[in-house]
Amino acid sequence: MNTVVFIMGVSGCGKSTIGNLLAKELEIPFFDGDDFHPESNIRKMSNGEALNDEDRQGWLETLNDLAKKQIENNSCVIVCSALKQKYRDTLGFGIQNQTKWIHLTGTFDQIYKRMQNRVNHFMPSVLLKTQFETLENPENAISIDISFTPNKLLKR
Repeated sequence: MNTVVFIMGVSGCGKSTIGNLLAKELEIPFFDGDDFHPESNIRKMSNGEALNDEDRQGWLETLNDLAKKQIENNSCVIVCSALKQKYRDTLGFGIQNQTKWIHLTGTFDQIYKRMQNRVNHFMPSVLLKTQFETLENPENAISIDISFTPNKLLKR
């Protein structure tokens, strides 16, 4: 049975890096949720404003549609912050039995330092605090501490 592996966590925790590596290792497609944000969301975040539930809803539904289309033919990896349980419910709607969740975890300071080193990303590090405040730790996910190097993380 085809599966969608969702990799979640706050911005800057390494979702794209780990997702890309995992997809290559499994030889399945990789999708970065950031690539599917509408321009209005990107503009809002670029201006240092946190997205609200209404801003996210259409984006989450788009990712759910993508997941449903992908698993018709193949498994895939999709990375997305998915900070609240209701966001994860939307992402997995109709495909709950075909989803796996990986939660990348780290400390605020650890991730803030990483974000300071990122270039060409629309999410400013000032929004990290709101992401940590919004995060509802998932119950049904594999939690992985980001203290390890990406390749070591993948082996866990």
